[in-house]
Amino acid sequence: MADRYLSFTGTAPGRFLTRRLGLPQPAELHRWSAEQPRLRGELLHLTAGRSTLALSPVLARTGLTPGSARPAAVVLDATGVADVGALDGVHAALHPVVRSVVPSGRVLVLGAPLDPEDHHQCAAQQALEGFTRSLGKEIGRGRTVNLLRLGDAAAAESTLRFLLSPRSAYVSGQVIEVGSGTVTAPADWDEPLAGRTALVTGAARGIGEAVAGTLARDGARVVVLDVPAAEADARRVAERIGGTALALDVTAADAGERIAAALPGGLDVLVHNAGITRDRRLVNMPADRWGPVLEVNLGSVLRTTDDLLARGVLRPGGRIVATASIAGLAGNAGQTNYGAGKAGIVGLVRSLAPRALAGHGVTVNAVAPGFIETRMTAAVPLLIREAGRRMNSLAQGGLPADVAETTAWLAHPASGTVNGQVVRVCGQSLLGA
Repeated sequence: MADRYLSFTGTAPGRFLTRRLGLPQPAELHRWSAEQPRLRGELLHLTAGRSTLALSPVLARTGLTPGSARPAAVVLDATGVADVGALDGVHAALHPVVRSVVPSGRVLVLGAPLDPEDHHQCAAQQALEGFTRSLGKEIGRGRTVNLLRLGDAAAAESTLRFLLSPRSAYVSGQVIEVGSGTVTAPADWDEPLAGRTALVTGAARGIGEAVAGTLARDGARVVVLDVPAAEADARRVAERIGGTALALDVTAADAGERIAAALPGGLDVLVHNAGITRDRRLVNMPADRWGPVLEVNLGSVLRTTDDLLARGVLRPGGRIVATASIAGLAGNAGQTNYGAGKAGIVGLVRSLAPRALAGHGVTVNAVAPGFIETRMTAAVPLLIREAGRRMNSLAQGGLPADVAETTAWLAHPASGTVNGQVVRVCGQSLLGA
Protein backbone atom coordinates (compact mmCIF):
# COMPACT_ATOMS: atom_id res chain seq x y z
CA MET A 1 0.00 0.00 0.00
CA ALA A 2 1.36 3.43 -0.95
CA ASP A 3 2.51 5.73 1.85
CA ARG A 4 0.43 8.79 0.95
CA TYR A 5 1.79 10.83 3.85
CA LEU A 6 5.34 10.32 2.59
CA SER A 7 4.27 11.44 -0.87
CA PHE A 8 2.49 14.50 0.54
CA THR A 9 5.49 15.64 2.58
CA GLY A 10 7.55 15.59 -0.60
CA THR A 11 5.48 18.45 -2.00
CA ALA A 12 5.97 22.16 -1.22
CA PRO A 13 2.61 22.47 0.61
CA GLY A 14 3.36 19.26 2.50
CA ARG A 15 6.76 20.47 3.64
CA PHE A 16 5.30 23.80 4.76
CA LEU A 17 2.36 22.30 6.63
CA THR A 18 4.26 19.52 8.40
CA ARG A 19 6.98 21.98 9.45
CA ARG A 20 4.43 24.43 10.87
CA LEU A 21 2.58 21.68 12.75
CA GLY A 22 5.71 19.91 13.98
CA LEU A 23 4.76 16.67 12.23
CA PRO A 24 7.22 13.99 11.03
CA GLN A 25 8.98 14.90 7.78
CA PRO A 26 10.14 11.68 6.15
CA ALA A 27 12.46 11.93 3.16
CA GLU A 28 12.43 9.65 0.15
CA LEU A 29 15.22 7.14 0.75
CA HIS A 30 17.89 6.40 -1.82
CA ARG A 31 17.84 2.62 -2.13
CA TRP A 32 20.04 0.46 -4.34
CA SER A 33 19.21 0.14 -8.01
CA ALA A 34 21.22 -0.94 -11.01
CA GLU A 35 21.02 2.66 -12.25
CA GLN A 36 22.11 4.20 -8.90
CA PRO A 37 24.22 1.57 -7.12
CA ARG A 38 26.23 4.06 -5.04
CA LEU A 39 25.53 7.03 -2.82
CA ARG A 40 25.47 10.33 -4.65
CA GLY A 41 28.24 12.54 -3.27
CA GLU A 42 31.67 12.48 -1.68
CA LEU A 43 33.21 10.59 1.24
CA LEU A 44 34.66 12.51 4.18
CA HIS A 45 37.12 10.58 6.36
CA LEU A 46 37.70 12.04 9.84
CA THR A 47 39.59 10.86 12.93
CA ALA A 48 39.13 11.38 16.66
CA GLY A 49 42.02 10.20 18.83
CA ARG A 50 44.93 8.13 17.64
CA SER A 51 44.14 5.36 15.20
CA THR A 52 46.14 2.51 13.74
CA LEU A 53 43.47 1.37 11.28
CA ALA A 54 44.59 0.97 7.67
CA LEU A 55 41.29 2.43 6.53
CA SER A 56 42.07 4.47 3.41
CA PRO A 57 42.64 1.53 1.01
CA VAL A 58 39.31 -0.06 1.99
CA LEU A 59 37.39 3.20 1.75
CA ALA A 60 38.87 3.78 -1.70
CA ARG A 61 37.18 0.59 -2.88
CA THR A 62 33.69 1.76 -1.87
CA GLY A 63 33.45 3.74 -5.09
CA LEU A 64 32.94 7.03 -3.24
CA THR A 65 35.24 9.93 -4.12
CA PRO A 66 37.11 11.62 -1.24
CA GLY A 67 35.88 15.15 -0.56
CA SER A 68 34.08 17.40 1.88
CA ALA A 69 31.98 19.81 -0.18
CA ARG A 70 28.78 17.73 -0.12
CA PRO A 71 29.57 14.46 1.62
CA ALA A 72 27.26 11.55 0.99
CA ALA A 73 29.08 9.69 3.74
CA VAL A 74 31.12 10.72 6.75
CA VAL A 75 33.33 8.09 8.35
CA LEU A 76 34.65 9.02 11.78
CA ASP A 77 37.45 6.76 12.98
CA ALA A 78 37.06 6.87 16.77
CA THR A 79 38.87 3.60 17.47
CA GLY A 80 41.56 5.55 19.30
CA VAL A 81 39.14 7.17 21.75
CA ALA A 82 40.30 5.69 25.05
CA ASP A 83 39.17 8.18 27.70
CA VAL A 84 36.55 10.81 28.37
CA GLY A 85 38.78 13.65 27.22
CA ALA A 86 39.19 12.06 23.81
CA LEU A 87 35.42 12.24 23.30
CA ASP A 88 35.90 15.95 22.71
CA GLY A 89 37.43 14.95 19.39
CA VAL A 90 34.19 13.26 18.38
CA HIS A 91 32.27 16.49 18.87
CA ALA A 92 34.99 18.57 17.21
CA ALA A 93 35.02 16.33 14.14
CA LEU A 94 31.30 15.95 13.51
CA HIS A 95 29.80 19.18 14.82
CA PRO A 96 30.91 21.28 11.81
CA VAL A 97 29.93 18.77 9.10
CA VAL A 98 26.70 17.03 10.12
CA ARG A 99 24.50 19.65 8.49
CA SER A 100 26.34 19.31 5.16
CA VAL A 101 25.65 15.57 4.73
CA VAL A 102 23.35 15.08 1.74
CA PRO A 103 19.82 13.69 2.20
CA SER A 104 19.87 9.88 2.50
CA GLY A 105 23.55 10.16 3.42
CA ARG A 106 25.51 8.13 5.94
CA VAL A 107 27.37 8.89 9.16
CA LEU A 108 29.43 5.91 10.24
CA VAL A 109 31.34 5.98 13.52
CA LEU A 110 34.10 3.40 13.90
CA GLY A 111 34.77 2.17 17.41
CA ALA A 112 37.22 -0.29 18.92
CA PRO A 113 36.42 -3.58 20.65
CA LEU A 114 35.84 -3.02 24.36
CA ASP A 115 38.90 -3.76 26.50
CA PRO A 116 37.70 -5.50 29.69
CA GLU A 117 41.01 -4.66 31.39
CA ASP A 118 40.59 -0.90 30.89
CA HIS A 119 37.42 0.59 32.32
CA HIS A 120 38.29 4.05 31.01
CA GLN A 121 38.50 2.72 27.46
CA CYS A 122 35.28 0.77 27.94
CA ALA A 123 33.47 3.85 29.23
CA ALA A 124 34.67 6.04 26.37
CA GLN A 125 33.89 3.45 23.71
CA GLN A 126 30.47 2.69 25.22
CA ALA A 127 29.78 6.42 25.15
CA LEU A 128 30.02 6.21 21.37
CA GLU A 129 26.94 3.98 21.38
CA GLY A 130 24.79 6.54 23.17
CA PHE A 131 26.20 9.27 20.93
CA THR A 132 25.47 7.32 17.75
CA ARG A 133 21.93 6.33 18.67
CA SER A 134 21.12 9.90 19.75
CA LEU A 135 22.54 11.45 16.59
CA GLY A 136 20.53 8.99 14.52
CA LYS A 137 17.33 10.27 16.14
CA GLU A 138 18.04 13.91 15.35
CA ILE A 139 19.90 14.00 12.04
CA GLY A 140 16.82 13.72 9.78
CA ARG A 141 16.39 13.96 6.00
CA GLY A 142 16.73 10.23 5.46
CA ARG A 143 20.28 10.10 6.79
CA THR A 144 21.44 7.12 8.85
CA VAL A 145 23.95 6.85 11.69
CA ASN A 146 25.58 3.61 12.79
CA LEU A 147 28.44 2.44 15.00
CA LEU A 148 30.81 -0.24 13.74
CA ARG A 149 33.19 -1.85 16.23
CA LEU A 150 36.22 -3.33 14.50
CA GLY A 151 39.89 -4.02 14.94
CA ASP A 152 40.88 -4.66 11.33
CA ALA A 153 39.57 -2.63 8.40
CA ALA A 154 40.33 -5.37 5.87
CA ALA A 155 38.21 -7.86 7.84
CA ALA A 156 35.32 -5.40 7.77
CA GLU A 157 35.35 -4.51 4.06
CA SER A 158 32.02 -6.14 3.19
CA THR A 159 30.41 -4.39 6.17
CA LEU A 160 31.91 -1.02 5.30
CA ARG A 161 30.72 -1.38 1.71
CA PHE A 162 27.21 -2.25 2.92
CA LEU A 163 26.89 0.57 5.45
CA LEU A 164 28.29 3.12 3.00
CA SER A 165 25.90 2.19 0.21
CA PRO A 166 22.21 2.59 -0.68
CA ARG A 167 21.72 -1.05 0.37
CA SER A 168 21.60 0.02 4.04
CA ALA A 169 18.92 2.69 3.56
CA TYR A 170 16.71 1.46 6.42
CA VAL A 171 19.47 0.41 8.84
CA SER A 172 20.15 3.12 11.40
CA GLY A 173 21.06 3.39 15.08
CA GLN A 174 22.78 0.00 14.98
CA VAL A 175 25.90 -1.20 16.75
CA ILE A 176 27.62 -3.88 14.72
CA GLU A 177 30.69 -5.81 15.80
CA VAL A 178 33.12 -7.29 13.31
CA GLY A 179 35.74 -9.76 14.46
CA SER A 180 39.27 -10.22 13.21
CA GLY A 181 40.42 -12.83 10.77
CA THR A 182 41.29 -13.41 7.17
CA VAL A 183 38.51 -12.92 4.66
CA THR A 184 38.52 -13.86 1.00
CA ALA A 185 37.24 -11.18 -1.34
CA PRO A 186 34.87 -12.43 -4.04
CA ALA A 187 36.06 -12.53 -7.62
CA ASP A 188 33.28 -10.10 -8.49
CA TRP A 189 31.84 -7.77 -5.85
CA ASP A 190 28.76 -7.30 -8.03
CA GLU A 191 28.00 -11.04 -7.96
CA PRO A 192 29.63 -12.23 -4.74
CA LEU A 193 27.44 -15.34 -4.42
CA ALA A 194 28.28 -16.74 -7.87
CA GLY A 195 28.68 -20.50 -7.63
CA ARG A 196 26.91 -20.68 -4.27
CA THR A 197 23.61 -22.27 -3.34
CA ALA A 198 21.09 -20.58 -1.06
CA LEU A 199 17.84 -21.80 0.45
CA VAL A 200 15.20 -19.34 1.68
CA THR A 201 12.20 -20.56 3.68
CA GLY A 202 8.86 -18.79 3.39
CA ALA A 203 10.05 -17.42 0.05
CA ALA A 204 6.85 -17.47 -2.00
CA ARG A 205 5.88 -13.91 -1.10
CA GLY A 206 6.73 -10.82 0.92
CA ILE A 207 10.10 -10.51 2.59
CA GLY A 208 11.11 -14.06 1.65
CA GLU A 209 10.47 -13.40 -2.03
CA ALA A 210 12.59 -10.24 -1.85
CA VAL A 211 15.42 -12.12 -0.12
CA ALA A 212 15.36 -14.87 -2.75
CA GLY A 213 15.47 -12.31 -5.55
CA THR A 214 18.33 -10.36 -3.99
CA LEU A 215 20.46 -13.46 -3.41
CA ALA A 216 19.82 -14.47 -7.02
CA ARG A 217 20.82 -11.00 -8.17
CA ASP A 218 24.09 -11.50 -6.28
CA GLY A 219 24.74 -14.70 -8.21
CA ALA A 220 23.36 -17.46 -6.00
CA ARG A 221 21.36 -20.45 -7.17
CA VAL A 222 18.32 -20.11 -4.94
CA VAL A 223 15.97 -22.80 -3.66
CA VAL A 224 12.58 -21.19 -2.94
CA LEU A 225 10.97 -23.13 -0.09
CA ASP A 226 7.41 -22.68 1.08
CA VAL A 227 4.47 -24.75 2.29
CA PRO A 228 2.67 -26.99 -0.23
CA ALA A 229 -0.33 -24.64 -0.23
CA ALA A 230 1.91 -21.90 -1.64
CA GLU A 231 3.66 -24.13 -4.18
CA ALA A 232 2.28 -22.24 -7.19
CA ASP A 233 3.62 -18.94 -5.87
CA ALA A 234 6.95 -20.56 -4.99
CA ARG A 235 7.29 -21.88 -8.52
CA ARG A 236 6.45 -18.47 -9.92
CA VAL A 237 9.21 -16.85 -7.82
CA ALA A 238 11.69 -19.59 -8.69
CA GLU A 239 11.01 -19.22 -12.40
CA ARG A 240 11.44 -15.46 -12.23
CA ILE A 241 14.83 -15.61 -10.49
CA GLY A 242 16.17 -18.72 -12.20
CA GLY A 243 15.97 -20.89 -9.11
CA THR A 244 14.09 -24.01 -8.06
CA ALA A 245 11.03 -24.46 -5.85
CA LEU A 246 10.69 -26.85 -2.93
CA ALA A 247 7.23 -27.43 -1.43
CA LEU A 248 7.76 -28.37 2.19
CA ASP A 249 6.29 -27.67 5.63
CA VAL A 250 9.29 -26.69 7.76
CA THR A 251 7.57 -28.00 10.88
CA ALA A 252 7.56 -31.56 9.50
CA ALA A 253 9.68 -33.97 11.52
CA ASP A 254 11.65 -34.94 8.43
CA ALA A 255 12.09 -31.39 7.09
CA GLY A 256 15.87 -31.46 7.54
CA GLU A 257 16.17 -34.83 5.84
CA ARG A 258 14.08 -33.70 2.87
CA ILE A 259 16.05 -30.46 2.49
CA ALA A 260 19.28 -32.45 2.53
CA ALA A 261 17.91 -34.79 -0.15
CA ALA A 262 17.02 -31.79 -2.33
CA LEU A 263 20.56 -30.42 -2.01
CA PRO A 264 22.93 -33.30 -2.77
CA GLY A 265 25.72 -30.84 -3.56
CA GLY A 266 25.41 -29.04 -0.22
CA LEU A 267 24.30 -25.58 0.82
CA ASP A 268 26.13 -22.29 1.33
CA VAL A 269 23.42 -19.95 2.59
CA LEU A 270 20.45 -20.90 4.77
CA VAL A 271 17.88 -18.16 5.38
CA HIS A 272 15.21 -18.93 7.98
CA ASN A 273 12.44 -16.57 6.95
CA ALA A 274 9.24 -18.64 7.31
CA GLY A 275 6.96 -17.24 9.98
CA ILE A 276 3.33 -16.83 11.00
CA THR A 277 1.30 -14.64 13.35
CA ARG A 278 -1.76 -15.50 15.43
CA ASP A 279 -2.23 -12.24 17.31
CA ARG A 280 -4.37 -11.97 20.42
CA ARG A 281 -3.82 -10.76 23.96
CA LEU A 282 -2.64 -13.49 26.29
CA VAL A 283 -5.87 -13.53 28.32
CA ASN A 284 -7.76 -14.32 25.09
CA MET A 285 -5.18 -16.60 23.48
CA PRO A 286 -6.03 -20.30 23.41
CA ALA A 287 -3.30 -22.91 23.08
CA ASP A 288 -4.08 -23.45 19.41
CA ARG A 289 -2.98 -19.86 18.71
CA TRP A 290 0.13 -20.14 20.86
CA GLY A 291 1.69 -23.45 19.84
CA PRO A 292 1.77 -23.10 16.04
CA VAL A 293 3.50 -19.71 16.21
CA LEU A 294 6.27 -21.04 18.45
CA GLU A 295 6.58 -24.15 16.31
CA VAL A 296 6.94 -22.35 12.97
CA ASN A 297 8.90 -19.32 14.12
CA LEU A 298 11.32 -21.03 16.51
CA GLY A 299 10.97 -24.80 16.87
CA SER A 300 11.39 -25.55 13.18
CA VAL A 301 14.39 -23.20 12.96
CA LEU A 302 16.16 -24.99 15.79
CA ARG A 303 15.45 -28.48 14.44
CA THR A 304 16.37 -27.87 10.81
CA THR A 305 19.51 -25.94 11.74
CA ASP A 306 20.70 -28.73 14.02
CA ASP A 307 19.85 -31.36 11.43
CA LEU A 308 21.55 -29.64 8.51
CA LEU A 309 24.69 -28.91 10.52
CA ALA A 310 24.85 -32.51 11.78
CA ARG A 311 24.45 -33.86 8.24
CA GLY A 312 27.18 -31.58 6.92
CA VAL A 313 24.81 -30.02 4.39
CA LEU A 314 26.11 -26.54 5.17
CA ARG A 315 29.55 -26.28 3.65
CA PRO A 316 32.51 -24.57 5.39
CA GLY A 317 32.21 -20.85 4.77
CA GLY A 318 28.43 -21.18 4.95
CA ARG A 319 26.03 -18.61 6.33
CA ILE A 320 22.91 -18.99 8.44
CA VAL A 321 20.67 -15.92 8.62
CA ALA A 322 17.49 -16.09 10.70
CA THR A 323 14.65 -13.59 10.78
CA ALA A 324 13.93 -12.18 14.22
CA SER A 325 11.80 -9.07 14.83
CA ILE A 326 11.78 -5.95 16.95
CA ALA A 327 8.67 -7.53 18.53
CA GLY A 328 11.09 -10.02 20.07
CA LEU A 329 13.41 -7.25 21.29
CA ALA A 330 10.91 -4.69 22.58
CA GLY A 331 7.69 -6.68 22.87
CA ASN A 332 4.35 -5.88 21.28
CA ALA A 333 0.84 -5.98 22.75
CA GLY A 334 -1.15 -8.90 21.38
CA GLN A 335 1.98 -10.77 20.30
CA THR A 336 3.25 -12.67 23.33
CA ASN A 337 3.52 -15.78 21.16
CA TYR A 338 5.24 -14.00 18.26
CA GLY A 339 7.51 -11.99 20.57
CA ALA A 340 8.56 -15.14 22.41
CA GLY A 341 9.42 -16.95 19.19
CA LYS A 342 11.39 -14.05 17.74
CA ALA A 343 13.26 -13.46 21.00
CA GLY A 344 14.14 -17.15 20.90
CA ILE A 345 15.84 -16.55 17.54
CA VAL A 346 18.11 -14.03 19.25
CA GLY A 347 19.02 -16.63 21.87
CA LEU A 348 19.74 -19.18 19.15
CA VAL A 349 22.08 -16.78 17.35
CA ARG A 350 24.03 -15.77 20.44
CA SER A 351 24.53 -19.34 21.61
CA LEU A 352 25.12 -21.12 18.32
CA ALA A 353 27.27 -18.54 16.52
CA PRO A 354 30.63 -19.24 18.19
CA ARG A 355 30.14 -23.02 18.16
CA ALA A 356 28.96 -23.18 14.54
CA LEU A 357 31.94 -21.14 13.42
CA ALA A 358 34.42 -23.20 15.40
CA GLY A 359 32.91 -26.58 14.55
CA HIS A 360 31.62 -26.09 11.02
CA GLY A 361 33.11 -22.86 9.67
CA VAL A 362 29.58 -21.41 9.45
CA THR A 363 28.44 -17.99 10.70
CA VAL A 364 25.06 -17.41 12.37
CA ASN A 365 23.36 -14.01 12.40
CA ALA A 366 19.86 -12.54 12.44
CA VAL A 367 17.96 -9.64 10.95
CA ALA A 368 15.22 -8.06 13.05
CA PRO A 369 12.75 -6.17 10.85
CA GLY A 370 10.60 -3.36 12.17
CA PHE A 371 7.56 -2.05 10.29
CA ILE A 372 7.96 -3.36 6.73
CA GLU A 373 5.46 -2.55 3.97
CA THR A 374 3.94 -5.93 3.09
CA ARG A 375 0.46 -7.30 2.44
CA MET A 376 0.32 -8.23 6.12
CA THR A 377 0.99 -4.69 7.38
CA ALA A 378 -1.33 -3.26 4.71
CA ALA A 379 -4.16 -5.10 6.49
CA VAL A 380 -3.38 -3.40 9.83
CA PRO A 381 -5.95 -0.75 10.88
CA LEU A 382 -5.07 2.73 9.59
CA LEU A 383 -4.09 4.44 12.85
CA ILE A 384 -1.94 1.54 14.02
CA ARG A 385 -0.34 1.31 10.58
CA GLU A 386 0.50 5.02 10.59
CA ALA A 387 1.98 4.77 14.09
CA GLY A 388 4.14 1.86 12.97
CA ARG A 389 5.37 3.83 9.98
CA ARG A 390 6.23 7.03 11.85
CA MET A 391 7.69 5.71 15.11
CA ASN A 392 11.26 5.48 13.87
CA SER A 393 14.02 7.94 13.09
CA LEU A 394 13.29 7.83 9.35
CA ALA A 395 9.52 8.34 9.95
CA GLN A 396 8.48 5.75 7.37
CA GLY A 397 8.03 2.03 6.87
CA GLY A 398 10.75 -0.11 5.37
CA LEU A 399 10.48 -2.25 2.26
CA PRO A 400 11.08 -6.00 1.87
CA ALA A 401 14.16 -5.03 -0.17
CA ASP A 402 15.67 -3.44 2.96
CA VAL A 403 15.55 -6.75 4.82
CA ALA A 404 16.79 -8.56 1.72
CA GLU A 405 19.83 -6.29 1.31
CA THR A 406 20.80 -6.76 4.95
CA THR A 407 20.42 -10.53 4.61
CA ALA A 408 22.58 -10.49 1.46
CA TRP A 409 25.33 -8.63 3.33
CA LEU A 410 25.31 -11.24 6.11
CA ALA A 411 25.35 -13.99 3.45
CA HIS A 412 28.31 -12.41 1.65
CA PRO A 413 31.42 -14.61 1.37
CA ALA A 414 33.54 -11.75 2.72
CA SER A 415 31.32 -11.39 5.82
CA GLY A 416 32.91 -14.30 7.64
CA THR A 417 34.05 -12.01 10.47
CA VAL A 418 30.45 -10.95 11.14
CA ASN A 419 29.08 -13.53 13.56
CA GLY A 420 26.52 -13.59 16.35
CA GLN A 421 24.98 -10.27 15.32
CA VAL A 422 21.31 -9.29 15.48
CA VAL A 423 20.83 -6.34 13.15
CA ARG A 424 17.57 -4.38 13.31
CA VAL A 425 16.19 -3.26 9.97
CA CYS A 426 13.73 -0.79 11.39
CA GLY A 427 14.80 2.75 10.54
CA GLN A 428 15.90 3.01 14.19
CA SER A 429 12.56 2.22 15.71
CA LEU A 430 11.72 4.27 18.78
CA LEU A 431 10.81 0.95 20.43
CA GLY A 432 13.61 -1.19 21.84
CA ALA A 433 16.25 1.55 21.39
